[in-house]
Amino acid sequence: MVGAGIGGLVTASQLAAKGAKVLVLERYLIPGGSGGSFKRAGYTFDVGASMIFGFGEKGHTNLLTRALADVGEYCETIADPAQLEYHLPNNLSVAVDRNYENFISTLIAKFPKEENGIRAFYNACWQVFNCLDAMPLLSLEDPAYLAKVFFKAPLACLGLARWLPINVGDVARKHINDPELLKFIDMECFCWSVMPADRTPMINAGMVFSDRHAGGINYPKGGVGVIAEKLVSGLERHGGQIRYKTRVTKVLLEDGIAVGVQLANGEQIRSHKVVSNATRWDTFGALIDSAHSPKAENTWRKRYKPSPSFLSLHLGIDAAVVPPGFHCHHLLLEDWQQLEAEQGVVFVSMPTLLDPHLAPAGKHILHCFTPSSMEHWQGLSPSLYKAKKAADANQLIKRLEALLPGLTYGISHREVGTPRSHRRFLGRHQGSYGPIPAMRLPGLLPMPFNRTGINGLYCVGDSCFPGQGLNAVAFSGFACAHRIGADLGINPWALPA
Repeated sequence: MVGAGIGGLVTASQLAAKGAKVLVLERYLIPGGSGGSFKRAGYTFDVGASMIFGFGEKGHTNLLTRALADVGEYCETIADPAQLEYHLPNNLSVAVDRNYENFISTLIAKFPKEENGIRAFYNACWQVFNCLDAMPLLSLEDPAYLAKVFFKAPLACLGLARWLPINVGDVARKHINDPELLKFIDMECFCWSVMPADRTPMINAGMVFSDRHAGGINYPKGGVGVIAEKLVSGLERHGGQIRYKTRVTKVLLEDGIAVGVQLANGEQIRSHKVVSNATRWDTFGALIDSAHSPKAENTWRKRYKPSPSFLSLHLGIDAAVVPPGFHCHHLLLEDWQQLEAEQGVVFVSMPTLLDPHLAPAGKHILHCFTPSSMEHWQGLSPSLYKAKKAADANQLIKRLEALLPGLTYGISHREVGTPRSHRRFLGRHQGSYGPIPAMRLPGLLPMPFNRTGINGLYCVGDSCFPGQGLNAVAFSGFACAHRIGADLGINPWALPA
């Protein structure tokens, strides 16, 4: 396994639990990738977002809960009363309550003429979610699995197939006319897919827009990095191994078959199967040279492009700055025209409102990030790079004053990350969040699965079906482990309960 992101760790731990001999090779010091945590000056900061799906207790969509339980692990979580609060143009402010009817009532109060359309649109999302929740989510590349799950839940399978080629925008416009409400739906999608509704698959939206009310948003006690740490513990308990500070530079091929990897120090490690948790740009471009890259990857590159990376601020702030009733997660946009612009949308999380132990007494963590492309950070001298980091961070803090007046004077710790930081520490192409459509595509149908055009080589993570987000890459991990298990003949016959 190349890389110890959440998708890779789910794959590795699932295979180890089935009896496979597994070795994970991670270039950094800690597991988790953008789903990891790091410590500074008494603070435990999450590398990426702290708005976590997949930690409910019922049904089949709680993939993080399932992944940990399968290797004998459990993560204590803290329920978030709201997914997030939107702060949008024209003073449109909406908090997404954990209770579905409360959220719908809030939205109807803002757009009373669209009550029927609001209910119809979000009911369609529930239809998608109910299909997903009716079946164990494993590899769609395994005909035997598909036959078993169809026999178990035929209506859910047919229902899910109906939604695969559809994007959210088509469904929203079918039910909703108000242009501002349609822009709100764009933001509902953008907050996790970094795409407006027209380019966001309905399958993903059905999961997110419903699971936040079904299983809810639940924060792992101790920080997001605890998820990766517990997956590693489960992996090792089942005989798997992980090596840190170990950078893979090449996938070894013999007669067009992947037979192992080569490390930066020249060491070669042989294996029956190779899994890349790197992005597809890094897999087919760095680990596999262009001469051996399958034609299907060229097609994929035409359909998808790297999303922007982020300018990230990890701040330690005085608790006195935070007003009573402040939610953990916020999203800020002052101008609809800036939705997809450089540093347009601002994402905010304050996980210490849920777990105060992540910060020293009297302090809070404020993690905010805004989309930023690598092109704005390349070619800068060290002094210009330092100056841009400081200037852009200061401007971001100034914008955050709209939510937290007096913030500028309440900062006691500050760290700034750029696309160059994300590329360096996470090993991701251009520091990207993941792939986004380069054109309008039919839902999830063009998204590749785990097998590649090279025999013995598999991919896992946000470059695979169903895309970005911890719960999504966990799905990818389950699917990849199941596909490899089928190829090795080690999968149990029965479907998961």
